[in-house]
Amino acid sequence: MADQLIRATAADGGIRVVGVTTTRLTEVARQRHDLSYVATAALGRAMTAGLLLVSSMKQPQSRVNIRVKGSGPLGGLMVDAGLDGTVRGYVEKPQVELPPTENGKLDVGAAIGKEGYLYVIRDIGRGYPYSSTVELVSGEIGDDLTQYLATSEQTPSALVLGVFVGADGVEVAGGLLLQVLPKAARDELLITILEERLAALTGFTPLLRAGKSLPQIFEELVGDIGLEILPGSQLVQFSCGCTRDRMLRALKLLGPDELADMIKVDDGAEAVCHFCNEKYRANSDQLQSLINELEARAN
Repeated sequence: MADQLIRATAADGGIRVVGVTTTRLTEVARQRHDLSYVATAALGRAMTAGLLLVSSMKQPQSRVNIRVKGSGPLGGLMVDAGLDGTVRGYVEKPQVELPPTENGKLDVGAAIGKEGYLYVIRDIGRGYPYSSTVELVSGEIGDDLTQYLATSEQTPSALVLGVFVGADGVEVAGGLLLQVLPKAARDELLITILEERLAALTGFTPLLRAGKSLPQIFEELVGDIGLEILPGSQLVQFSCGCTRDRMLRALKLLGPDELADMIKVDDGAEAVCHFCNEKYRANSDQLQSLINELEARAN
């Protein structure tokens, strides 16, 4: 089944619920970046979170960037997610592997590190983007973003993320975002009920591995408090906007002298996109054309 995002409300619109499955797109990222098990889990969680966060934005061109820089051996990661359902990302040190935790889970917290920062940028495509920085809580991604939502957006939220990686690749991945909106924020009983139910969750991937669909998961969590699943699901996918033309335009910024040196030393140039690991090659003739364009513009 294709990856998809579903939105819902509960408690007469006082609770916002968003769920997303990201199994395929996480597997695409794993293959493109040749990720280790723990790097796959870290990037998969972050890409899932990016899609959940951007889902509340209104402008069609809206995007959310998540950058994590921690003290762990993974170094950090970067994710770019759009309201159009596209997401991309990379890990600084994709080959890092760590032994699992005592309960057998991938140790994303140790890989990221507990010391460091989480950076979130919301961009509606016009004006200045809104950016926020918070200190890492655990390095587990979900905890850190929950802290961000509570401190920077002052919205009581719960973010549940999960990626299960087997011997043959990503088996399941996805996440869930519940937010108590201002109209229901003063209902202490409602918040207590949500906290108890979320605390009873053993994780998100066990539900997906058991064959539960997003609507079924929603029903189990808030089905008895006015759940209303909004019509239509949104397909989500790993997608990068890099192109050969963009690569050539970027090479122009190096200037004629640097381009001429590339022709002399390397007989061309190669560029690799950080986000999708796509490789682009420019031969000597293409570099010479760039030099000619730059010199013609200068005269």
